[in-house]
Amino acid sequence: MQEHDNSLNITVYKLSEEASYTKLFHSYREGETLPSGKALREVVELCRSILFPGYFGKARINAETLRYHIGVHVETLHTQLSRQIYAGLCFSDTHCESCTDRSRNEKAAQLAETFIATLPAMRDTLATDAEATYRNDPAAQSPAEVIICYPGFQAIVNYRIAHELYKLGIPFIPRMIAEMAHSDTGIDIHPGAVIGDHFSIDHGTGTVIGETSVIGNHVRIFQGVSLAGEKLPPDENGNTVRGVTRHPILEDYVTVYSNATLIGPIRIGRGATVCGNVWVTSDIPAGQMVKQWTK
Repeated sequence: MQEHDNSLNITVYKLSEEASYTKLFHSYREGETLPSGKALREVVELCRSILFPGYFGKARINAETLRYHIGVHVETLHTQLSRQIYAGLCFSDTHCESCTDRSRNEKAAQLAETFIATLPAMRDTLATDAEATYRNDPAAQSPAEVIICYPGFQAIVNYRIAHELYKLGIPFIPRMIAEMAHSDTGIDIHPGAVIGDHFSIDHGTGTVIGETSVIGNHVRIFQGVSLAGEKLPPDENGNTVRGVTRHPILEDYVTVYSNATLIGPIRIGRGATVCGNVWVTSDIPAGQMVKQWTK
């Protein structure tokens, strides 16, 4: 028993040495909290209940009670999202001595309010996404089935929420919300990507859309598609280059079939079709089809 305790004590000592944890340690300050994955799931569910009334949430909603229920959800969303934004702001500011100041709380509340103001336009865009998904998939029995069941649509909803938060410069939270959908559906959409309306992802497992991707309107992609970033050389100090365009641009009415990989800041022209299992590293003119050669 003593030998067992000694072994554990040695391990604790090694793990507590400064050289061991320096790059992996965050020292908490008074009043600081870490954004909560559980709380952010509740935020996303509140957004779904507001965006798709009657589809999500426990309450039964009809035309007479709709405004009341949305009002309750919006107030709750503002409270919960403000707390998570506050946590993200505190956690990201390593120079802050105390994160309990009034101004930071006010900033978090204002950012949450600004995000909530985007929900009507977001709902309009998501309606086009649901319509496109239903129209493009003969297996879909109704738009309601798309909203409730389709993983591609679920990932798009999370992306649209995360993207609006990303545009506000909120740290951590947009990526956490995007990664929730990645974990749940296998679809990885970076919140920094710019995606137009009438967007649909068919099946979707393994699909990756990188940070600087730009996708136009009426674009349809399938499972296993990768809009990948070009590997750039390091800067003069040997550091990874960040913040530059390195992912594909897909113009309107483009279709990309399963397991195609598009790499770098290339442009896929309006109405082009990229067939499955191809590797594309250069521009494709409008209306062209790219496929593997067959005999």
